[in-house]
Amino acid sequence: MQNTKKLAIIGTVGVPARYGGFETLAHQLVENLDDRFELTVYNSTHHYSAKERVKTWKGAKIKYIPLSANGVASIFYDIWSMIHAVIYCDILLILGVSGCLVLPLIKLFFPSKKLIVNIDGLEWRRPKWNRYAKNFLRLSERVAVWAADEVVADNAAIQKYVVELYGVSANLIEYGGDHHEAQNLSVPVVSQFPFLLQEYAFKVSRIEPENNIQMILDAFIKQHALPLVLVGNWQNSDYGKSLYAEYCMHPQLHLLDPIYDQKVLNELRSNAKVYIHGHSAGGTNPSLVEAMHLGLPIISFDVIYNRITTEHQAYYFENATQLAKMVRYLKVLELDAVAIKMKDLANRRYRWSIIGNKYGDLILGKKSEVEPVFDFELPLALRQVMYS
Repeated sequence: MQNTKKLAIIGTVGVPARYGGFETLAHQLVENLDDRFELTVYNSTHHYSAKERVKTWKGAKIKYIPLSANGVASIFYDIWSMIHAVIYCDILLILGVSGCLVLPLIKLFFPSKKLIVNIDGLEWRRPKWNRYAKNFLRLSERVAVWAADEVVADNAAIQKYVVELYGVSANLIEYGGDHHEAQNLSVPVVSQFPFLLQEYAFKVSRIEPENNIQMILDAFIKQHALPLVLVGNWQNSDYGKSLYAEYCMHPQLHLLDPIYDQKVLNELRSNAKVYIHGHSAGGTNPSLVEAMHLGLPIISFDVIYNRITTEHQAYYFENATQLAKMVRYLKVLELDAVAIKMKDLANRRYRWSIIGNKYGDLILGKKSEVEPVFDFELPLALRQVMYS
């Protein structure tokens, strides 16, 4: 690997993945790009015990930063990682914008370094942030877009947003979901969750307002055709604790704590009658792509990001009443046909080999010559805040 470019992956909890979408992306990039680059991944010591802190993983060097990769600390975690990486690496792949205020200085003092930023799903628009955090993240996004050599958007709506607001082209690279495989229900899992023997809808999600959790819960208690199994981090916030206390005893709902055993989680997902997707913010959501790969029919919250991800071929709802009606009349919906469409679409667009090749080509400067076609309008609410 004497002439191989040195690539740093920055902005995640670390690898091997154990947290969320960006961590899975970093994990899969290591597995798919190890033969093309000399890789270094930055890990947080807060999420890996001393016994778990390996120096290398699947050929990638692992550098540990003694800060949390989440919350306000993520700003300093990312900046520390960038400052370290810019000395030793040729290319910095930065996942998220929280630490990107430092990028102009990096460009000034290290002009030969290539900076690639995945701006995530418009993080500043998420309801969980107060106005100070939103303003900071919006400023960080602006600086990231202007300072980066290449910008990555994970959804065509995000790509269009970058072009319209900043006048900068963005590279569309989505997520893969084929790291998960369908699983049959096992005796131990059924013993633990006996309600799985009947038909059920399924959702896995962080318990946050932007994911329309309360809307979905309200929909399922309005009907008696199908119970909902919802896996989430109920105890991580006052919002989650309040919802859990209000809904946990309802017979149509099975509210489960986070399940970190992927085999068990896949057993629950794989055998659902339908997958309910409530995310309203962000771009291409990893949990949606994973459900598509598992061959599940999708009923999704009706927002442009989800329609683009599913190519307008899923079922969509705007409120609890609509969702309850769909669940009540599932027998008349073409669920099998939708499941086949979702699986075919996932195989065509959302495989990690495809995603890895796109990142690898972008890093080496092999950009697509095809201009994006935006045959859709951005939501009015987003247009209003874009120019405010």
